[in-house]
Amino acid sequence: MHQFGTKGSFGKVYLGDVARAALRSLGTHGPPRFTEMPRVDEQRWELECETEEVRMCVSSRHYWGFGLFAKCFANEIVIEGPLQTRARCAMDIVASLGRNPWEPVRVKAFERATSGTMSEHTWSWEGLISVARESMSDDISRLQDSVHRMRGIDESGDEILDSADEDLERAREALADKNAPAVDRALSRASSAIVRADPNSELGVMERELL
Repeated sequence: MHQFGTKGSFGKVYLGDVARAALRSLGTHGPPRFTEMPRVDEQRWELECETEEVRMCVSSRHYWGFGLFAKCFANEIVIEGPLQTRARCAMDIVASLGRNPWEPVRVKAFERATSGTMSEHTWSWEGLISVARESMSDDISRLQDSVHRMRGIDESGDEILDSADEDLERAREALADKNAPAVDRALSRASSAIVRADPNSELGVMERELL
């Protein structure tokens, strides 16, 4: 994104909390690029950003009050890519904001401007969040099954599996908070512990050699 004062820059632009949360939800991504430059109205613009998996386009425009009220701007977010990745982005945005981004200050004006009812907007967001929640819940269950299968095979391995159980519990707590990054971190730790606890894995053999 151009910074003020650089060649080709256009001055200030106000992204707002929703747009910033949307970009953060992508994780590691390329530099955002404005496809519609802000002009006199610093809150009217369009940008796009890409990762290896998804492409996101975010646009900003006022839906009431002729652009005079900061709380009456709407961000349209379009995400192209695998369903589960899009779903996790939606969950991350909501978790980052701590509120529902589809609930506007002026409902009727928002519905007219977006050509969608509040129930339709709610269904779109909550549908994606449900997909993300189910996907991560399946990941937790899969790793929990692995822990159960490996119990009792090796005494030292059982101690390592205890830490995996703790991480899976943290993953469940993070999922209840709709915190997808925290779920991913906890699942990564649990997965690593399961590999270390496996006496037939390379890491498992190294772990026992060090004991």
